[in-house]
Amino acid sequence: MTESRSSSRRPSAFLVVGVLVGVAVAAGAFAVLDPIVASAVAIAVLTAVGVGAAARNWDAHETFEDREHARARRRQEKWERGADARARDRARWEAAKARQARKTGGTAPGADGAGR
Repeated sequence: MTESRSSSRRPSAFLVVGVLVGVAVAAGAFAVLDPIVASAVAIAVLTAVGVGAAARNWDAHETFEDREHARARRRQEKWERGADARARDRARWEAAKARQARKTGGTAPGADGAGR
């Protein structure tokens, strides 16, 4: 995380003040202006408050490098968990190639372990 902020669900004081001011401006617009113009003002003000609320923790997230590091670690753990299965598959494949080579009378490619 780029910012160490508590993960409480309580809105910030700035957001609460912004919402209150936005509602007051919208209500004042309806009291003073024509209803159609007041609707436009109210929509613009409340949209601005919504954008401000959405952007208040804009940079409180993991960086690309942090996400990729975690992803690489998960992939490595998954790779290590499958090592035994890959070893069994490799042994079965080499045994099958050796049987095929004995059947045809030649040497099997990879039977000596060099064909990986």
